Amino acid sequence: MRQLLLGGARSGKSRLAERLASQLEQLKRVQVVYLATAEPAEKYQDLEMAQRIARHQSTRPNHWQLLEEPLAIADAILAADANTCLLVDCLTLWLSNQIGATTDEAVLDQALAALTLAVKDARCELILVSNEVGQGIVPADPLSRLFRDYSGWTHQQLAEVCDRVVMTTAGLHQVLKGEPL
Repeated sequence: MRQLLLGGARSGKSRLAERLASQLEQLKRVQVVYLATAEPAEKYQDLEMAQRIARHQSTRPNHWQLLEEPLAIADAILAADANTCLLVDCLTLWLSNQIGATTDEAVLDQALAALTLAVKDARCELILVSNEVGQGIVPADPLSRLFRDYSGWTHQQLAEVCDRVVMTTAGLHQVLKGEPL
């Protein structure tokens, strides 16, 4: 099953993703692999980001495997087998990393197409977490608008190929597509 969990910052989507991964681990006896897209905090010497990463790490079971992959998540999805639950947290950080590497829209389009195809072809249980950022004002600068636009396009394309799409707000979950939680 391919699941896309959307929501605002601190909405409860990561907590839901971890709960769903734990359920799949117990029911289907899969190995959970947590794919973190955040760049290592040391790269930017960012104490606040290091604290965020530590907070996320503290909520996960110690026996879950960790894969840190800021860019090549399509490859990681395709490499995961049917005995794996791959929890990707989060797509908006992945997109930030992509845009940090290039603002060439042709390259961004290729990365999004590769991700969409990988999700469609995934053999593993897949849980994708992403921030919904497009419900606010139009950003004032071109780079922020590029990010907001690609975030929306990413969500649309992945929602089309995912079996379940869930919107989380204030810890409450609304299934937009697929079976109830």
